[in-house]
Amino acid sequence: MDVRETEIRKPEAVAVDSAPPARKRKSVVREYAEAIFIAILLALVIRTLIIQAFTIPSGSMMDTLLVGDYILVNKFLYGPELPLTELHLPALRDPQRGDIIVFRYPQDEKRDFIKRIVATAGERVQVRGHQVLVNGKPLREPYTKFADSGVRGGEAYCGYAYGCEPTIVPPDSYFVMGDNRDNSQDSRYWGFVKREKIKGKAFLIYWSWDSDRHWLRWWRLAHYIP
Repeated sequence: MDVRETEIRKPEAVAVDSAPPARKRKSVVREYAEAIFIAILLALVIRTLIIQAFTIPSGSMMDTLLVGDYILVNKFLYGPELPLTELHLPALRDPQRGDIIVFRYPQDEKRDFIKRIVATAGERVQVRGHQVLVNGKPLREPYTKFADSGVRGGEAYCGYAYGCEPTIVPPDSYFVMGDNRDNSQDSRYWGFVKREKIKGKAFLIYWSWDSDRHWLRWWRLAHYIP
């Protein structure tokens, strides 16, 4: 009887002894390191493909955007550029007249500019004093700001390099202008913005700081940019 009982219980003892050892728990340092790495990776993906933050350094878009406004730009809308390539993801829609866009400055692509689209590819644009004509029709622009009358000698004066005469916007290009028309370096001076140079559409002011008065413009926080 004793022998039989030993023979029956022996496999149970072996099964218990052969169980795999418990896995070691990750160290706290490793867990934090992995969390930080994932957070950084997500931030880079979001910044590169979806949303990027910019600061307004000049008054060319006043009073729509003020110096010290911090804005978010939707890069996914127009199809973001893939890193280290010239390829773009499919766009949800093309840029349209009235969109406020961030783009690479044509004369120095290391710099980013922000302006408003006033004419798209194939449209005929002309600037007469304070009035912009698109396809021969006056463009309604309640957001514009002017410092002077724009009239000399009783006639509308135009000394710009582009737009004084009816000008057709080339394919895959845009004619852009600042809302502060008398204080803006834009398409009137250096020409058109290529489609592939556009980074995205401005859509939100998330912070606004008046450095001259040293105060927060709280009424501009979370302000949507149409």
